[in-house]
Amino acid sequence: MMPLRRAALIAAACLFATPAVADDDAITVTYSERPPYMMAHADGPPSGLTATPAVQAFQTAGVRTVWRNLPTNRQLMMIKDPKQRACAVGWFRVEEREGYAKYTKPIYRDKEWLVLANTALAARSDATLDALLRHAETRVLVKDNYSYGAELDKLLRELHPTIAISTSPTSKMVQSISKGMVDMMFVSEEEGNYIMAHHDGEQTRNLRLLRFKDMPHGTERYIMCGKGVPDDVIARLNKAITFK
Repeated sequence: MMPLRRAALIAAACLFATPAVADDDAITVTYSERPPYMMAHADGPPSGLTATPAVQAFQTAGVRTVWRNLPTNRQLMMIKDPKQRACAVGWFRVEEREGYAKYTKPIYRDKEWLVLANTALAARSDATLDALLRHAETRVLVKDNYSYGAELDKLLRELHPTIAISTSPTSKMVQSISKGMVDMMFVSEEEGNYIMAHHDGEQTRNLRLLRFKDMPHGTERYIMCGKGVPDDVIARLNKAITFK
């Protein structure tokens, strides 16, 4: 009886091990909580302006996924590791990432860029974004390792406002602006409107959304994958993406 029992145990172990082996073929898809682009759900993948089309693309392409809500720097580390089968949702396509990343077709395009400012900065009534950023004392809050699109990235490099770098989630960055710890941050029209509609009224009373005639247009967002993701997966995703 012992050999039979041992054989049964081995067979059962192999049966339960099968899904773990299959998981090696899954793509780890990462995102950060950032309404209205990405909103986490306890019972499934995220939803939102970029999350929903990404989820649909992976499902339509028949690509097995494991979704993980991670800080952006952790996402970048995974993308840069060619041994990992990892993708990240909603990133801009910029030149410095081309060396370590692959991109799908775009999944979304932002409407317009806006400036989310505290009331003190808004009261200065600068006529253009160029004029605003030429004030060396203007404190611009940016997310660590983020790109705001080629045009805004270039303006920040050339005009040299005071830059404050944050690794905090958007909600904390908004709080810093509201309290006057920094003056402004760049937001898309979609994100700016969401912030003003859904954040605490005590905060939003100290915030303003500013439009400038020289503000760059909205930028396309992509699924960004590491070199460990096979080209055929990218091709299948591109075929499944419906954004035009």
